[in-house]
Amino acid sequence: MEFEHKSVLYKETLDALVTKLDGIYVDCTLGGAGHASGVVQRLNEKALFIGFDQDPAALAAGKERLQQASCRIELVHSNFQHFNRVLDALGIDKVDGVVFDLGVSSHQLDIAERGFSYMQDGPLDMRMNPTQKLSAYQVVNEYSVEKLAEIIFSYGEERWAKRIARSIAQAREAGPIKTTAELTEAIKKAIPAAARREGPHPAKRTFQAIRIEVNNELGILRDTFTAVVERLNEKGRICIITFHSLEDRIAKKTLVELAKGCVCPKDFPVCVCNHAPQVKILGKPVAPSPAELEENPRSRSARLRVAEKL
Repeated sequence: MEFEHKSVLYKETLDALVTKLDGIYVDCTLGGAGHASGVVQRLNEKALFIGFDQDPAALAAGKERLQQASCRIELVHSNFQHFNRVLDALGIDKVDGVVFDLGVSSHQLDIAERGFSYMQDGPLDMRMNPTQKLSAYQVVNEYSVEKLAEIIFSYGEERWAKRIARSIAQAREAGPIKTTAELTEAIKKAIPAAARREGPHPAKRTFQAIRIEVNNELGILRDTFTAVVERLNEKGRICIITFHSLEDRIAKKTLVELAKGCVCPKDFPVCVCNHAPQVKILGKPVAPSPAELEENPRSRSARLRVAEKL
C-alpha cells in the first residue's frame, strides 16, 4: 500500500516555517513527506532540506516524492532524538527552521500489519521503527498489571485504566494477546456500557498510551526541542504540531521556558542571573480551520506552536 498521509495545518506550517529561500530546513518527522513537499517547493537550488524518519517506508516514499526538488536533499533513517548527532555528521552547525509533526501518519494507522489501529485487526506491534525490540506485544503481555495501569492512566488519560489493566491481565491468562482485535476486546470488557456509548472509541486512549510507551514518544520531546533551538540561526523557527494534550503540554512548557528572560527572585533589586530568552513565541497556538476539519476529521485535535530564535 502506498504511503499516504494528509498533512494537517499545511499552509499555516509552511508560512510560519520558511523564511529564507536559500536556507537549511529540517523535517524531524518526514512521514508521508506532505509538509516536506511544500517546504522544498519554496526553496531554491542553494537551499538544503533534511528529513528524519525512523520508518523505512516513510523514507522510501519521501525519496520518491522529493526527487523533483531543486534544493539539495538529505534523508536520514533516525529518530529525531539524535538531531545533534545527525547535524554534526553532516557538517552542519546551524539551521533556519525545524518542523515536528508529532501525529501518527495515516499510513501507519491504516495499515493493519503495523498494529497501530483499533479499527482493524492486525498483529500487536505499534513500532514506528520496525527494527527496535520493544513492541506492543511485550507491553501488553509482559508488563505487570500495576505498570499497565500506570501507563494507560498517564499516557492515555484513561479514567478506567485500572479496570482495563486487570481485564488485559485476565485475558492473557488464557494465552498471549497477539492481535489488536484481541486487545480491543479486552479493553471493551473493562469499560461500563454507559461509558462505551459516550465519547471516542473505548480503545482509543489505551492504544495511544501503549503506542507512546513503545516509542518513548514523550520522553525525548523536551530535550529534542531544546537541542533544536540551540542549533537555530537568528530568526530561525521551530514549528511543533501536536495531537494530544500530553505532547502539547510539553511543547508549551518547553517553549515558555526557552522564552523566559530574568529568572531572579522578584524581590531582587537588579538582575544577577544574566539569563536571556532564547526564543520569542509567535502568536497563539493555531488550530485547524472549519474547512480543514470537514476535509480531514483526524486533524481536529491538532495544534501548531511556533517560536523564533532571538
